[in-house]
Order: sequence, then C-alpha cells, then structure tokens
Amino acid sequence: MIDRIFAGTLLLITLAYGFIAFTLIKAPFQYDPIGPEGWPQILAIVAVICLIMLMIRPDVDSLDTSRPTWIKLACASAMLFAYAELYEPLGFIIATALFATLMARLLGAAWGRSAAFGITIGVAGYLVCAGLMGLNLPAGPLPKI
Repeated sequence: MIDRIFAGTLLLITLAYGFIAFTLIKAPFQYDPIGPEGWPQILAIVAVICLIMLMIRPDVDSLDTSRPTWIKLACASAMLFAYAELYEPLGFIIATALFATLMARLLGAAWGRSAAFGITIGVAGYLVCAGLMGLNLPAGPLPKI
C-alpha cells in the first residue's frame, strides 16, 4: 500500500513537471539532436510510465536492507557526485571510465575486468554520443576524436 501512495504522490509531481517540460520550456535554438527541450520531455514520459507500473504492480517484499548494502549505496551516491564534479575537468572518456571501473568493482568484479569494462564504456560511450548522435561532450585533457 505504501508503494502505491508513494507512486501516486510522485506521479502528481511528475505530471506537473511534465506539464512544465511540454509547455513552458522553449529553447531559441537546438544545439544538439535532442535539444534542451527533449530531455525533460523524455524524462517526464519515462517517469510517468514507471510510476504507473509501480501503482499497478507494487513491490510486495518488505525493505530489509543489511548494513553492507547501505554502505554500497552510500559509496555509489558519493561516486555519482564525484563523477558530476570531475565530468568537465577530466572529460567524458576519463570520468566515465573511472566511474564505470569503480562501480563494477563496487559490484564485485575483479580489478582487471572492472578496468576493461570502464575503459570500454568510456570510449564506446564517447563514440556513440559524440560520433553518432553529434552531442558536444567535454574532452578534458584528451584531444577531441
């Protein structure tokens, strides 16, 4: 029951956010394919779908989380804040590779596999976002590809 109340409350907030995203956010020009108008609209649509699904089929298990799990959640949150702070100075590839490596390690992967995963995600993500989608991503100390 708590899940449905929580989802319903967030759904109302998300609908208000969606209203703002679809009616009030207007950009004078588009500097990337999706643009500054598209991201809030996509976020609103996805959030509404997820919240409706949560209202239809809530989680029936109780939240009984152990201390190590809470520590991992705190570490993941700290790493997200660090990623946000290091994103521009280090650039997309280095910051993403570092974040993905540490997240994989936090989730139990060995150091070698974590590093391979992080580097792959950093480089492939840059090639997809900058190359295919034409997004402007920070290069950091690396030369632009």
